[in-house]
Amino acid sequence: MKKDELFHFFKVNLDMAIEAHELLRGQGQEEIAGVTMTQEKTPHATVTTITIETEEGSRQMGRPLGQYVTIEAPSILSNNYTAHQEITEILGKKLITMMALGEDASILLVGLGNWNATPDALGPQVVNKSLVTRHLFQFTPAAVKGKLRKVSAITPGVLGLTGIETAEIIRGIVEHVHPDLVIAIDSLAAGSLDRIGASIQLADTGISPGSGVGNRRMGLTQETIGCKILAIGVPTVVNAAVIAHHTLEILLDELKTSPSLYRLYKELNQQTTEKILTEVLSPFNGSLMVTPKEIDTLIDSTARIIAGGLGMSLHPEINEKNYAAYFQ
Repeated sequence: MKKDELFHFFKVNLDMAIEAHELLRGQGQEEIAGVTMTQEKTPHATVTTITIETEEGSRQMGRPLGQYVTIEAPSILSNNYTAHQEITEILGKKLITMMALGEDASILLVGLGNWNATPDALGPQVVNKSLVTRHLFQFTPAAVKGKLRKVSAITPGVLGLTGIETAEIIRGIVEHVHPDLVIAIDSLAAGSLDRIGASIQLADTGISPGSGVGNRRMGLTQETIGCKILAIGVPTVVNAAVIAHHTLEILLDELKTSPSLYRLYKELNQQTTEKILTEVLSPFNGSLMVTPKEIDTLIDSTARIIAGGLGMSLHPEINEKNYAAYFQ
């Protein structure tokens, strides 16, 4: 079974634009009409920018028109301060370019997710570590003007905890606070094990909370919340069907190259592989999500990187040398 057939068969959602792009291009690396891609490399990261420029490109990618930046950095998984600092600086610079904020801009940080479930706690963790300053402009305006921007933050929880759509909560806050920009941080689902905790995606098109686990809620877009929005996400889970399929692929490759087992390989067909995968995943109807046991450490590391990048990009006073001092 090909990967695109697997995703369709088990209704696996691809949160990351770079994975959707790779899937569409296929092994032949064919270009996609209306979609452009650029890439740059640093010692500890690869930064890929995918821009969807036309309605045809949007239709093929299954995403709105806009820009999607992915920072792939396996060094996030290691306890390497130098690497983490470089990734934080890259993130900060990309955010500055994408946000294009004025000096007096007001920003609302939204930490999406369930703080009671570790793989889904990235958003609340980033908010907990970020510097919020909106109240300071009321009490000490002269001391902060030109050094910090107005930043407020909220962790609205999830529908199962609040009974309220996240978009409704944020829209209500936007109508009261009137930010120039909303930045939403959320956990994503990966289409590959290699990307769990090792990639950061930025998108200027909004976000669909819960989409990664097949639980689509009202999208957070400029239309639904009444404000420009930028989304930051990190993949923290992968569908078990992806792991099972990868295991089966490796097995089939072994059968194909073994003279004594080649006959067995020839007898297998797509229906057989579908049956095997369906049987293995049947207790959860293909909805089983997997996360590594070190997920608490990964969430903490990525939350610090994102909070650092946000600090450097939002506040003129904060730079690559002092950002860690501003963690809450």
